[in-house]
Amino acid sequence: MAKILMVDDSRTSRKLLRGLLEEAGHEIVGEATNGQEGVQQFQALKPELVTMDITMPVLDGVEALKMIKALDKNSKVIMVTAAGQKNKVMECIKAGADEFITKPFEAKEITSAVEKVAGNKE
Repeated sequence: MAKILMVDDSRTSRKLLRGLLEEAGHEIVGEATNGQEGVQQFQALKPELVTMDITMPVLDGVEALKMIKALDKNSKVIMVTAAGQKNKVMECIKAGADEFITKPFEAKEITSAVEKVAGNKE
């Protein structure tokens, strides 16, 4: 199963996501509360996969995604979006996002996105 770094400024979202991912057998190797922390933890922890909220303080998910892809073009990043963020979604696709999941989380959606992305190792 995948070693995952979660990046989200919402503690509730991280807690929900952690529960769903661990239940599916994945390992959460780190949590970050903004994009800047996320990029730092990505470098330190070398996770197999990152879940990245789009809207965060300090550094948003789109910029953090671009920085992570610049550090490792093979990195796997799943963007977490709230409804109504279509323009940001397009920006994330251009920046190399591997998949999207929407809040509120649905267990099946999350596990299938993670399996799809983690399963296609280079």
